[in-house]
Amino acid sequence: MPAKNRPYIAVLDIGSGEANSLVSALDAVGANASLTRDRDLISNADGLVVIGDGEFADVMAQLRESRGDELIERRLAGGRPVLGIGVGMQILFDGAIAIAGDVDTEGLAQWPGVVTELGAPTVPHPGWIVVDSAAGSTLFNGIETEQFHFQHSAAATTWTLEVYGAFAAPRVTYANHGERFIAAVENGPLTATQFHPEKSGEAGLQLLRNWVQSL
Repeated sequence: MPAKNRPYIAVLDIGSGEANSLVSALDAVGANASLTRDRDLISNADGLVVIGDGEFADVMAQLRESRGDELIERRLAGGRPVLGIGVGMQILFDGAIAIAGDVDTEGLAQWPGVVTELGAPTVPHPGWIVVDSAAGSTLFNGIETEQFHFQHSAAATTWTLEVYGAFAAPRVTYANHGERFIAAVENGPLTATQFHPEKSGEAGLQLLRNWVQSL
């Protein structure tokens, strides 16, 4: 159960092999986190994290089977924070185009655009790189020049969401591996990283701490 005086973070249980290490990382930066499918816990959590690894189509299938897509949409409709990590970021776009032999797959369509295989000489992209963090970023505050750990074969490469009126413009962070791709997005209650902060050492922990403290 959530502990008092510590923000409760629900990590959505959709079978990710990285989920337990993420729960430990969130606990280490001052949150009270648990891996769960409990709909009440997820609905009432201070923050929800969706972490995915493997193939886009598999993660979407697991998400829809658990009705996690409904929980994400319901939280965002109420302005409640959600963080996507790895493939958990990719599924926030319109969809993916035939990655690794899969058929085209629809995503959650929270952001326009599609995920495609990286045009790089080596994929998956394993390694540590410095990102081009967005000006005024909350996520990267104090860690703008640090490296983060990536391991992915696909990514969204273009940002086309237009914002009008009083809405704040999203902060979009990029990185390069063969081509420029989107490494992180901060868009109101919806935040995401293509890299895995729980694998990114002290810089990754600080990024998670920045997110937790922003809730």
